[in-house]
Amino acid sequence: MKKKLYITAIVAMGFVGLGHSQAQNPECMTNLSIYTEHVKVKNYEAAYTPWKMVYDNCPTLNWANILYGERILKDRLEKSTGADKTANINALMELYDNRAKYFPAKTDVAETIIDKVLLKYDEKMITDEEIYSQLDKAFTEDKANFKNPKALYLYFSSLVDLNSAGKKDLEEVFEKYDNITEKIDEENDKLTEVITKLLPKEDAGTLTSKEKKQLSSYNSYSENYGKIAESIDSKLGALANCENLIPLYQKNFESKKSDLTWIKRAVGRMYSKECTEDPMFKKLFEVQLAMEPSASAYMYAGALKNNAGDTNGALADFNKALDLETDSRKKSNIAYKIAHSYVKKSKSTARSYAQKAIDANSSNGKAYLLIASLYASSANECGSTPFEKRAIYWKAAEMARQAGRVDPALSGRAGQAAASYSAKAPSKTDIFNSGMAGKTVSFSCWVGGSVKVPSL
Repeated sequence: MKKKLYITAIVAMGFVGLGHSQAQNPECMTNLSIYTEHVKVKNYEAAYTPWKMVYDNCPTLNWANILYGERILKDRLEKSTGADKTANINALMELYDNRAKYFPAKTDVAETIIDKVLLKYDEKMITDEEIYSQLDKAFTEDKANFKNPKALYLYFSSLVDLNSAGKKDLEEVFEKYDNITEKIDEENDKLTEVITKLLPKEDAGTLTSKEKKQLSSYNSYSENYGKIAESIDSKLGALANCENLIPLYQKNFESKKSDLTWIKRAVGRMYSKECTEDPMFKKLFEVQLAMEPSASAYMYAGALKNNAGDTNGALADFNKALDLETDSRKKSNIAYKIAHSYVKKSKSTARSYAQKAIDANSSNGKAYLLIASLYASSANECGSTPFEKRAIYWKAAEMARQAGRVDPALSGRAGQAAASYSAKAPSKTDIFNSGMAGKTVSFSCWVGGSVKVPSL
């Protein structure tokens, strides 16, 4: 996360790492103290003159010159127009360059490029070609530090727009989509790993103040990644459908068939877009299986057998896939995909694999959402009275809420689902008229278990 999150700790008058001559400059030291106090109370106008003095004369005196300087200049930019606005834009661009010049150890390549691109984008000073070219440089050269959600979206969005304009081909769009979504998943996995560890302490009321802030911050970042992932999928839209995928893979198969990464991504994309009944899927899958008889390969083999009606063979391959995979998150993702393939065929089997996904990775919110939808779709199967049938929606809502809790990236979808299910559950009037308040409704259908009716 950006170093700005740590401003307070860095600038709490702990003037470390000062250049000798600059540290001996009493005027710089005095003005540093003055402008930091102004910034702390957001009096950026008063902070500007003492900050500018230190920035111009003692640029490496303290990291606050950059961090607080950015705040000061952004405030001036927001309040300026015309030539003054242009001057403030240039000053902020220069500050980003000087950050790398004066504090190279504290500056990432990606961060500098991203900050400059976003500034130009916000001020409508940059073309799609420039956005994509510069962000592609940042992603290629410093992927580890390319974490800004907005920049990840712009990186992909500008490429799609260039494709629409006939300036980039579809293959590049798909390649970058995979790279960017994998990066989002990677960053969100890091967040949910910590969130999962903190949730039990939150339930027990034993979080420290530091942990509360950490949980809040990580939840927020995860939610942002979720929103960006949805926006990227929306931007990709109909480009990734079977009508586009199949001819593209047919065209490139001969030249790409020895590229395992390309093969795996092609198979995975066709699987996710439900293009598995086309012969091209089988052709690609067989190449993957020959090159790497991995867990995911057996999952796809199971999908093919499922399509052919070989239920037992499909289950055998699916279970083989789970047995082969040793990475808990990958195992969870495989189990989730298997569960999804059974939604229309067997709800109990779908839930079983969704639960395996949760067992392998308790932060797999998609698995919780899948189980919630399975419960909600079984209302007419569970219960002998209208009240009992609708009570299943409480159970569905509970699972949906848990999805957003373990993976805040899904909080938007999870919240909408939970609200929808709750609205279909018995109302307070229904509970009162039924005399069921505080009682338990058991489910004798495939769902099993029970749910406690809310008390009035």
